[in-house]
Amino acid sequence: MMKITKAIFPVAGLGTRFLPATKANPKEMLPIVDKPLIQYAVEEAVDAGITELIFVTSSSKRAIEDHFDSNFELEATLQERGKQDLLDIVRGILPDGISCAYIRQKSPQGLGHAVLCARQLVLNEPFAVLLADDLIDGGRYSCLKQMVEEFARMQKSIIAVEKIQPSETKKYGIVDVASADATLMDMRGIIEKPDPEMAPSNLGVVGRYILTPGIFTHLQNTSISKGEIQLTDAIAQLLREEKTYAYQFQGKRYDCGSKLGYLEATVAYALKHPELGNDFKRSLELLVT
Repeated sequence: MMKITKAIFPVAGLGTRFLPATKANPKEMLPIVDKPLIQYAVEEAVDAGITELIFVTSSSKRAIEDHFDSNFELEATLQERGKQDLLDIVRGILPDGISCAYIRQKSPQGLGHAVLCARQLVLNEPFAVLLADDLIDGGRYSCLKQMVEEFARMQKSIIAVEKIQPSETKKYGIVDVASADATLMDMRGIIEKPDPEMAPSNLGVVGRYILTPGIFTHLQNTSISKGEIQLTDAIAQLLREEKTYAYQFQGKRYDCGSKLGYLEATVAYALKHPELGNDFKRSLELLVT
């Protein structure tokens, strides 16, 4: 029985859609209310039982490593000033028993290449991949936790999907399944960003994956397309050898890789914030009336 304990976080992207905000600050460090995007992804992984976090970074992403490291000067100052509540927040960013590893993606060659960079840290184990751009509010039962439980039963690769508008297929990897109405579906194929008339379904892949180690062989052998190694292409090869599933998760996804999605997530999370929610709702009502 294989268990998921490792997760890869591809965070080497340039974040060009958010320039100039991301010129000196990683897009994964953009805050949703009071926590950066990458922290939400890490919290989801930890909630699902992940204990080893693998960040695939670039030279401009030191802020991510610093965020999950100790800051002795800050902690000493907070303790000296008696701000125990803030000290607890800072010290609790990464729970005990969780380890972090960082590996550089030397050149931007796509998501598939980023996953391949982590091969020597994953070894021969199944693993999760989380894209911080996709902020998923699963309520008390996170998206990855749902997928980990499905993996415990099936012991096969699982790809998170959601129904999208047919006109948006060129923005997503699209899966081919026998029926698009089930929660867990046997995949027959997957294609990267097809035109609507070529799309096999309206189920788009989102940024949560559980993959078996066989994916690495296919990533190694996948040809470069437009300067990138596509994870979708490797998954298409993998499912020819072993059963692979598409999973329609329960929850609300916010595409924080886009400005509109980022703003929607900020408003939604602010409205449910335990300290700010009520006051923010009143302020928002004044703004829109």
